[in-house]
Amino acid sequence: MSTNPQPRTTVVHLRAAGCSFLMECPPDRLPLVRHWGSDLGPLDEEAARAVCLIGERSGRLSGELDARPPSLVPEAWTGWTGRPGLVGSRNGRDWSPRFSGVSVRIGGTEAPSYTEAGAAGLEVAADDAEGLLRLTLTVEMLASGLLRVRAGLVNGGGTYDLQELSVALPVPTHAAELIDFSGRWGMERQAQRLEFAVGAHVRENRRGRTGLDSAYLLHATEPGSDFVGGETWAVHVAWSGNHRHVAEHDSTGIRLLSGGEHLLPGELRLAEGEGYTGPWVYASYGDGLDRVAHRFHSHLRSRPGHVSPRRPVTLNTWEAVYFDHDEKRLLELARLAAEVGVERFVLDDGWFGGRRHSRAGLGDWTVSPDAWPHGLQPLVNAVLEHGMEFGLWVEPEMVNLDSDLARAHPEWITAARSELPVEQRNQHVLDLSLPDCYEAVRRQLLAILDEYPISFLKWDHNRDHVEAGVRPRGGVPGVHARTAAAYRLLAEVRAAHPGLEIESCAAGGGRVDLGILEHTDRVWVSDVSDPLERQRLLRWTGQLLPTELMGSHIASPRSHTTSRTHDLSFRGATALFGHLGVEWDLGATTPEDRAELAAWITLYKEYRELIHTGTLWRGPDPGEGIWSQGVVAGDGTKGLYSLTSLTWCPTGAPPSARLRGLDAHRRYRVRPLTVGSPAAGFSAPAWWDEQGVVVPGSALARVGLPVPVMHPEQTVLVLAERVD
Repeated sequence: MSTNPQPRTTVVHLRAAGCSFLMECPPDRLPLVRHWGSDLGPLDEEAARAVCLIGERSGRLSGELDARPPSLVPEAWTGWTGRPGLVGSRNGRDWSPRFSGVSVRIGGTEAPSYTEAGAAGLEVAADDAEGLLRLTLTVEMLASGLLRVRAGLVNGGGTYDLQELSVALPVPTHAAELIDFSGRWGMERQAQRLEFAVGAHVRENRRGRTGLDSAYLLHATEPGSDFVGGETWAVHVAWSGNHRHVAEHDSTGIRLLSGGEHLLPGELRLAEGEGYTGPWVYASYGDGLDRVAHRFHSHLRSRPGHVSPRRPVTLNTWEAVYFDHDEKRLLELARLAAEVGVERFVLDDGWFGGRRHSRAGLGDWTVSPDAWPHGLQPLVNAVLEHGMEFGLWVEPEMVNLDSDLARAHPEWITAARSELPVEQRNQHVLDLSLPDCYEAVRRQLLAILDEYPISFLKWDHNRDHVEAGVRPRGGVPGVHARTAAAYRLLAEVRAAHPGLEIESCAAGGGRVDLGILEHTDRVWVSDVSDPLERQRLLRWTGQLLPTELMGSHIASPRSHTTSRTHDLSFRGATALFGHLGVEWDLGATTPEDRAELAAWITLYKEYRELIHTGTLWRGPDPGEGIWSQGVVAGDGTKGLYSLTSLTWCPTGAPPSARLRGLDAHRRYRVRPLTVGSPAAGFSAPAWWDEQGVVVPGSALARVGLPVPVMHPEQTVLVLAERVD
């Protein structure tokens, strides 16, 4: 008996940089991810379909639903009882979508029944005919092996109240642990590891910015994994507003990592014909945390217009003068900065409006005649004459109540009701989604950029979006629209002033994500420059960002935030592994201080191209309280490493540090790089010599170098250069 042939499922296999992504697209349901992880090698259609078959969930216990595995956007109709990917309704109806009529296009043309490709993108479209919804999924495998996915929805019927649109990726059962991050001001990116237990590990952010306590990256990993090894899968939501990361493990054993924007009630009501496109969710796989990070670094460095590896040494004035903007003092600071080798001078908070303290002035972006009776031109001229670039601090998304702007337009301040939200940092959030507010801020910014030759903006964002409603619309939530407006403002400012660099700062490291980095050139890692804290901050910020995008400054001997005191050798060696700068009142230093600082800056300039193009390798840490890391040139010709003593070593003789990333089949001359005199308590091992010792790369990776005896909170640098 003959039957009509069923439409055939489309299968797509994407491969790049040691990764495979195998997706099955049936005609009657949303796509199924059959493999995301290590490279499966080339597959013909028969082999690819066989892998899809063995990836199918098999068998069920008595009493279980006849469920199918969840798709990229999980749906309840399949029997999935976990979190759905799409949540919304029309006044309580059309709340459980069923998408079918799936079409797959690659490079703009309909996909054949089977495609295997390298770095490539595809688009999947499907319709819920009864619910009058159209869903699109964009999937891209990037050259770095990084995967990114985003979902979009178009409403074809009456008003649809969209509450969530997330994408989900499966991970295998041996990914039995989770790693993500918590934090607070000054202690961003505190890594936390926990069991991937049954249930949902949900990290929702309602701060209106990425957050000091952001999950940042959510990893599912093999137990005991570290920087060196252990299969690891990670997702990151590239959105600077409210967002969500979820790890879900259901009772059948399915494990998913998912992410998307977190939408507030009533925030997105789609009229007929209106649509929404969610943020990119980036996904990285690797054997060990380092290789997960490498994919992000490679992707960021491949972007058009990525920053030059010859990053200018930057001095920021905040910890030198705070709000005390005295022209004579700042002119002297500029002279001393140039003397030690600084290449960019950034004037921080306090130059505008009534900004003599934190309670006034935000919103009035004109030069204060009280602080600067002759305008900024004398300082700008001096900075340029010293051969430096000039930069300026701004916080365009915020307002003080004591400002001309707030007095003229109180309706531009976000609020959920007639009364204002609780204050934070003596300030409130401006509603840039309002066209008149947006234009007023944009006009002020462009006026100051047109008047002065400004090469760099430190763009700050110092408070959370608590009750961030649109007041002219009755206080309805407005975080999504305000975030999109901030992105638009950044893009327009850069378009009007090509070559302008912008730093993302948010009470320190509170807005660090791949969404903001589409519009900025570095992040301020933290308001804390204490090198002991910075060791951890740089280590874990490096899980997403390469060194050249992390602002890393040498501050004063006594930390302004922790009150710890550290040698310049520790401060300098720590700051070296980022975009180096200075956060120090040079007018209060001795000639000897400045000479040693100049030596650190010279060292940075000599090796900054290596630091900002090399591959980052963290660990294996030699022992308890001793950290090692390095950057190795892409061609393997040299590597620069740091060995750091965080605490007392529990053994009398420190262990050896294995140097990763070098060519095992070549020989390297290994020698210390020193600036100034050794710190107290330092005792050199036998190999420590200015001429160095020649060692095979294999021995450096397997045997390692004995670590010098050091007091706590000290770092030494080691250079390895290939000799054959």
